[in-house]
Parts: sequence; C-alpha cells; structure tokens
Amino acid sequence: MAFGAKQIFPVDKKPGVAVGVSIPFNAPAVFKSTYTTKDAIKNNLINFFLTDQPERYLNPNFGGNLRAFLFQQITNNELDNLKEEIQDQLNIFFPNVLVDQLNVDSIPDLNQVSIVLKYSIRNTGLTDEITITF
Repeated sequence: MAFGAKQIFPVDKKPGVAVGVSIPFNAPAVFKSTYTTKDAIKNNLINFFLTDQPERYLNPNFGGNLRAFLFQQITNNELDNLKEEIQDQLNIFFPNVLVDQLNVDSIPDLNQVSIVLKYSIRNTGLTDEITITF
C-alpha cells in the first residue's frame, strides 16, 4: 500500500557539503555557502526575483523581470499581470517548488508593491516564505 513518503535530499545528510551560495554576497571569504536544499532553493528564488529576463547569459528567459514593472502605474490590471507572469515563470524554472500562496499587493501611500510567496518543496513537506517589496 502506498503512502505519502517524504523525500530527503541525499546531500542534506552530509553536514559539511555545501549545496549552494547564499545571497547577499557579503561573507568574509568569497561566498557564504548554504548547506541544506531548503536554503539553496530559497536563495535561488531570491536570485530569480532579482534577475531581469535578458540578463542571464545563455538563459535569457530566466528571471522575475520585476524591474519591467518598476515604473508602471500601480493598477489592479498590472498587479494581475505581474502575478500571472511570476506564476508562469516559477512553473517553468522551479518545477520542484509548489506555490501555496502568491500575493501581489500594492501599498499606494508608499508607492510600493509587495510580493509574498509561500511555497513548499515537492515531496518533502518543507515550506518557506519570501517577501519582496519594491
């Protein structure tokens, strides 16, 4: 009988093996490393949001493209377009990330847009949240 077994990434069982690079790049050495898959995926998502689409060499479609919306009018239509664009790009570039909740809200008094992404990692039961305000 099948049941909902949780997957543990093999590299997470090795405490001295780095999985990825942490953002921001402000470690005393070259880079600060991440040692769990959960932290690596979170930093990859932050990198995704901070990257514009033609910016990544050999992968020009990668990126959240948030700067394209930076000087647009903050309307419900623009917020819906941004939310749809983020959802589509996450489905393409992060197939192991399940979006539990994606909120794109405006803060008109401060002229800001807030993005809150609550996600889980497929087959692991791990969840996390990212908040970006621009």
